[in-house]
Amino acid sequence: MEPKTIRIGTRDSELALWQAHTVEHRLNALGYATEIVAVKSTGDLILDVPLYELGITGIFTKTLDVAMIRGEVDIAVHSMKDVPTALPKGIVQAAVLERANVDDILVYKGSSDFYTDTATIATGSLRRQAQWLNRYPHHTVTDLRGNVNTRLKKLAENDWNGAVFAKAGLERINLLPREHIVLDWMIPAPAQGAMVVVAMEQDNFCREALAHLNHKPTEIATHIERQFLKRLEGGCTAPIGALVSSIGNDIRFEGSLLSLDGKEKLHIEKVFPADEDYSTVGSQCADEILANGGTELMAQIRNQLSK
Repeated sequence: MEPKTIRIGTRDSELALWQAHTVEHRLNALGYATEIVAVKSTGDLILDVPLYELGITGIFTKTLDVAMIRGEVDIAVHSMKDVPTALPKGIVQAAVLERANVDDILVYKGSSDFYTDTATIATGSLRRQAQWLNRYPHHTVTDLRGNVNTRLKKLAENDWNGAVFAKAGLERINLLPREHIVLDWMIPAPAQGAMVVVAMEQDNFCREALAHLNHKPTEIATHIERQFLKRLEGGCTAPIGALVSSIGNDIRFEGSLLSLDGKEKLHIEKVFPADEDYSTVGSQCADEILANGGTELMAQIRNQLSK
């Protein structure tokens, strides 16, 4: 084995470091030498502006992309749902690790029986905001930014009723509060709960090392979900949910596109054989949504977000 130390690039939040160390331990177990290189991303530094207003895709991945292209790190570890569907030129997906829990949860304060009353729910995600308002139109949603620790702290400090989180993130760093409700009706973000490792296309050593970490069923599921997202959004952030789940020999896909205020919802469910060519399933499902009102809805969303 070539004696090269693989420099693992990561954001410096607790969750990001947990993910990077997970990859490090897996590579070490295979005999590879590694080093963690932590950097602050623009998404972590600018906490007072909603994500979609920053006008760039991949705000949490851009800093690491630049570090990789400059040769400062060899690979980078990301929450896959944060990664743009189009990777920068020269960077490739090298491994998708086995997926953790995909659920969104509501972390609440005090009583959990506020659903019938007016309530304020915090989340920085357009998808979560729109799905919440679709189900609870009498509630108010407010923006919430920052890493998991920052968001939990802000929830404690404000008079909100609750905030929406990905369950996997809180579980990974042992911060899951008892006061939470699993939102089994909320369709997660494409690739939620999955970790992806990217490498430089020309770096055969790192790509070969990371191939040992790839979990094929998760790779297939996230490919379908992200393809659905890519076809729908066309470079625009929008309230889009997608989830692939297995049913025996079949694969079940569920996807949604909502208006920003949650009043309009386009939904699709499909079951297809697991041995079918999955490479275009996501885009086929997206095309159905676009043909049934999605094109107009995406135009409306683009118009609203550009103001």
